Amino acid sequence: MSTHDFQIANDDSILPVATSTLPIKNKGDFIMTVFKSPSDAAEHFTLVKAPLVPNQVPLVRIHSECVTGDVFGSAKCDCGAQLSQSLSLIGEQGGVIIYLRQEGRGIGLANKLKAYALQEEGFDTVDANLQLGLPVDNRDYAVAYQILNYLGIDVLRLLTNNPHKVNALERFGIEVSERIPLKIAPTPQNRHYLSTKQKKLGHYLSID
Repeated sequence: MSTHDFQIANDDSILPVATSTLPIKNKGDFIMTVFKSPSDAAEHFTLVKAPLVPNQVPLVRIHSECVTGDVFGSAKCDCGAQLSQSLSLIGEQGGVIIYLRQEGRGIGLANKLKAYALQEEGFDTVDANLQLGLPVDNRDYAVAYQILNYLGIDVLRLLTNNPHKVNALERFGIEVSERIPLKIAPTPQNRHYLSTKQKKLGHYLSID
């Protein structure tokens, strides 16, 4: 765990600052809550589908912001499809989506678009970041841990294809009792991107 992560994880000052019901088309009604912390200026938020049953391990998705995929349905990635599938599963079973404002695997929207431009020249999603002198993946999950801690969740079933996300939560002492894959069919536009995530980032994906 980095010093930064340790400091954030041990800062219990994260608090909800606004809450409202959010009806989501074809997914059901969720409770949306924005969280703020003195150690992080971003407005991270949760979408909770009640009920969270006591003594039952909750279903959780920790999703990093992707404006291009989540909002505009970009065909370059699978982010929007993962979010939609997570909303459907949690809408049916109950659970929590933690939405982290970590655009472009933590490099920001402008840098992500620069990386996209390099991908159009033939670089993959990993090498494009490196060509720009940026980390391959600059996300951290300390704030997610803070939010889970606030919600009283220390054991969960995690919706993810990313083993590093499981490892990060376990370093914070969160027990991931089950990793539930998100099965997204590749498209001609994102097949190479998904193949790179599988081969270079170790994501559990079935592309063929």
